[in-house]
Amino acid sequence: MYIHLGNKKNIREKDIIGIFDMDKATMSKVTQKFLNKAEKENSLIMTVDEIPKSLILTENKVYMSQLSPNAIYGRLTDKEKI
Repeated sequence: MYIHLGNKKNIREKDIIGIFDMDKATMSKVTQKFLNKAEKENSLIMTVDEIPKSLILTENKVYMSQLSPNAIYGRLTDKEKI
């Protein structure tokens, strides 16, 4: 199944390694360094023009979304109920 992250960007559910809250995750210098590296390697994908609320980690890409981590997680769990 695919999960919609916003702005017409979808990723495969099975590719998701983690979903993180941007406010909490970016407090760490290690995370900031990781995001800077991802941006330099062109593996950071912005799905939003506004301030992102969540960080979605896959094996090859890092996505930033305007959706909250709870909203994305809810989409994952709603698919299981279908």
